[in-house]
Amino acid sequence: MRTVTRTRAALAAAALATVALAAPASAGLLPAGSSLAPVQPWLSSQLGTLQAATPTTVLVHGTDTAAAKRAVAAAGLRPVTTFDKIGVVVATGLPAQIQAVRGESGVTYVEGNQPIAFTLATSNKATRGDEARNTLTGANGTSLDGKGVSVAVIDSGVDPSHPFLQNADGTSAVVKNLKMVCEPLTESTCAPVDAGPLDTDLVSGGGHGMHVNGIVAGRDVTLSDGTKMHGAAPGASLVSISTGAVLFIIGADSALNWVLENHAAPCGAGVSAAKCPPIKVTSNSYGPTGGGAFDPNSATVKLQRELVKEGVVSVWANGNDGGDGSTSLSNPPGMDPTPGILSVASFFDQNTGTRDGTVSDFSSRGKNGDQSTYPDISAPGESITSSCRIYLPICSTGLDPKEAGDYNTISGTSMATPHISGIVAQLFQANPSATPAQVEAAIESTAYKYTDGAPYEAGTNGSTSFDKGHGLVDVVAAANAIR
Repeated sequence: MRTVTRTRAALAAAALATVALAAPASAGLLPAGSSLAPVQPWLSSQLGTLQAATPTTVLVHGTDTAAAKRAVAAAGLRPVTTFDKIGVVVATGLPAQIQAVRGESGVTYVEGNQPIAFTLATSNKATRGDEARNTLTGANGTSLDGKGVSVAVIDSGVDPSHPFLQNADGTSAVVKNLKMVCEPLTESTCAPVDAGPLDTDLVSGGGHGMHVNGIVAGRDVTLSDGTKMHGAAPGASLVSISTGAVLFIIGADSALNWVLENHAAPCGAGVSAAKCPPIKVTSNSYGPTGGGAFDPNSATVKLQRELVKEGVVSVWANGNDGGDGSTSLSNPPGMDPTPGILSVASFFDQNTGTRDGTVSDFSSRGKNGDQSTYPDISAPGESITSSCRIYLPICSTGLDPKEAGDYNTISGTSMATPHISGIVAQLFQANPSATPAQVEAAIESTAYKYTDGAPYEAGTNGSTSFDKGHGLVDVVAAANAIR
């Protein structure tokens, strides 16, 4: 199995169609002399097909939250939630009301609730992750395994009791387990619910989040066949944010917004950092199928840029659409040029641990000659074994179930991404005062230049390529560079 995605039948298929240019507002809906705020191209294509009496959900961006609220009220939209730090109000209404809000004072952009899908795992030898853990220490004096850092995994959920996530003292690596409970039909509003020790990955496409969490921070285990394994950062803590169906962007953006508001103390102000460390990286293995244009005005980009300002790295799967470099198929938010936002291509170590492997054929390519679309770095994403539950749909697709299906082998840039997320945790352990930009520079400038695929060309932080970015991550070299 090379790639696994989830869609909501015809709605998701239609929503992922080629976007159109912004449609003009209907006559008579706007105040005289008003200038129109730009509308997201995808939303524009949807407004052109919706019936006049069909409500839809939008994100109204304002110069600040108060301005967005006033505009929503003036246009007759129904507000459902806000992202206060980036001045966005999520609201529902009819196409005419959505067109009208574009003409209200203080509105800067109107965005649609675009469907998304998971981009469907570890090789710590190829990345030199085991070598880093065995030979290097963090600023806290312990082995370089991510200890003292929490990774927020925005995905389908997790079972905190899975044996791969159990500490030696019987506690779980999952220090916070949230489920975004969303309005079921359109996910127009999503609120976090603390699920405690409960399994949050029991959804229609379950198993993806379970696998990803294990790749980030799976603890040392020995399987019954003698296989020894662990995640990329087996000392890191996990904050799992289950977005349920993860079929609309508002659910995922609500999770990012929660991280923005809570990263310094994810378990609450009364819980010590030793028990529940600050979040320093988000792991995002989802996006629209087929890539798309980078949208600097989107709520996703605004949220991740605010996270960078507050010291949190964002890591994105580059996508599973392959390609030949003739056009960009990269995941849009991962193309953000802001230092500290990383997109990840999939590397295949041929199941030998070699660093001279290949770019996975399913790994999305950027457009040759346009470096803004290139992935940033490669990490192992093909034939990756991690935590699963055989009765969950995505776990059941694996090709090599072990321990009655509690572990399985899956491939995808979704599996490469948590490798980098865990490695970012190691780098913050090595240098807690590092900035997101310094973390990205350390990863890219020290990458191993495996030669399969497109040639490298001069770029930022060293040479890069449209299929594999700067090359294969090298944990030892990156950790030494960031100290």
